[in-house]
Amino acid sequence: MTLLNLWLPILVAAIGVFVASSLIHMVFKWHNSEYRPLPNEDEVRKVLNSAQLEAGLYSTPHCTDMKEIESEAMQQKFREGPVALITLRAPGAPAMGQYLTQWFILNVVIAGLGGLLALQAYGLHANPAVAGHFVGIFSLIAYGCGTVQESIWMGRPWSASLKNLLDALIYGTVSAIAFWQLWPSP
Repeated sequence: MTLLNLWLPILVAAIGVFVASSLIHMVFKWHNSEYRPLPNEDEVRKVLNSAQLEAGLYSTPHCTDMKEIESEAMQQKFREGPVALITLRAPGAPAMGQYLTQWFILNVVIAGLGGLLALQAYGLHANPAVAGHFVGIFSLIAYGCGTVQESIWMGRPWSASLKNLLDALIYGTVSAIAFWQLWPSP
């Protein structure tokens, strides 16, 4: 038994997650409230553009080690604020085709890894409900855990992470159903 025997539930799970994600972001839009405009967006954009920054991750105040963060000068910067982690993308309109392709590939990879783990744990003759449950839990973990790290370390609002965890629960449920219904018969 190889992973190729699970091609159909892997594909259906990936497509199901893709569709669920599309509904979440384009119909229900429950993530939209997490993004707020800057009251002086034009001025901030001018300052960022004048710095001629490349796409990447930036922080302010910026320090390179814990000794530096303990200095009074750095502590003053943190007290005064702003304290920010900034992600800059290359200029231009969002490359939605590229982003959606990468998202779908990630969905296939997560479904494939979940299927592979279920196959290794239970074998081909597994009860489909057990295999589906296993893949569903794996998918919940795969889609959800990164957002918790971002709230802990990067300052992502916990409300945004809770919404992402709800998304992960939905994606896990979709994946569980796909594998439960399509697990190959022995």
